[in-house]
Amino acid sequence: MAVGGKAVGARIAAVATHLPSRRLTNETLADDFSGGWSAEKIFEKTGIRERRVVEPGETALDLGHKAAERLLGEAGLSPGQVDFLIFCSQSPDYVLPASACILQERLGLPTNVGAFDFNGGCSGYVYGLALATGLIAAGSARTVLLVTADTYSRFIHERDRSVRTLFGDGAAATLVVADDSGCTIGPFVFGTDGRGAKSLIVEAGGARVARDETTAEPVEDAFGNVRSRDNLLMDGGAVLAFALREVPAVWRALKERAGLDDAAIDLVLLHQANRFMLDALVRKLKLDPDKVPYFFETIGNTVSSSIPFVLEQLIAEGRVGRGNRAALIGFGVGLSWAGCTISF
Repeated sequence: MAVGGKAVGARIAAVATHLPSRRLTNETLADDFSGGWSAEKIFEKTGIRERRVVEPGETALDLGHKAAERLLGEAGLSPGQVDFLIFCSQSPDYVLPASACILQERLGLPTNVGAFDFNGGCSGYVYGLALATGLIAAGSARTVLLVTADTYSRFIHERDRSVRTLFGDGAAATLVVADDSGCTIGPFVFGTDGRGAKSLIVEAGGARVARDETTAEPVEDAFGNVRSRDNLLMDGGAVLAFALREVPAVWRALKERAGLDDAAIDLVLLHQANRFMLDALVRKLKLDPDKVPYFFETIGNTVSSSIPFVLEQLIAEGRVGRGNRAALIGFGVGLSWAGCTISF
């Protein structure tokens, strides 16, 4: 899209998040698990002290609605000023219709907005920024509301300590707007490896494997974790190996595409998986730890919303300002990965 001969780019204008009120602490988990898993041991392994989880009847759409309402209020934006809505979630309210259509009505957005869902997981935020930027570049929108929301607690067996200690529920809303002075989002790097699909999967519940009494039957693995085919399964070793293999490649490709070196990038915002993985990636990428903010100790791994939670915190603390540049890298379920740069 061009206006007066100038290319129209996109920028992030505002970020707002929302967490459910219920707290799941390490002390509660230690009481639930047997085998000597103390609250402190859980923290040592994950870097997480507590995570937020939804109440019965509370959904990802509810969380996303709260985040979007907060963003519109804080940005001083009326619903009529939004002309496209994107909703990213792996835990939608319904198979159909799209949660974005329901959210349009809840927020009071005009009926001439575009709205759709996509299933993005841990790389979903960067994918969402690419979709929003593309809509603006194509001239299809000037104000895009990107909402990410996941409730993995719905998929986790209460006796599966391999994932119950890690994941928290949460949502984020990001306002992406046209910027006639040029694009401050991008370039982007993407990758996909479906051979690792079963490394992070909820096997039953879709068209391939319908849920029934057999899929709900719990099984204990060799490490004492209990889950059924209705629950989330994560092969932690495979996911770690994938991250250590692909994230460095994304980092190199992103710098090359952007024409930047390490010194030109002020911050590196990684998907907030857990402390063990992020520590390993910081060492692998040879990054200055001060450039890699962590924000999961009190919320856990919030999947598609983990990067905007960090971004909101940085803005609130005044750690980013005009002229700063950050690299964003999401990676995980799919297996998929995505990276981009943003300027402030």
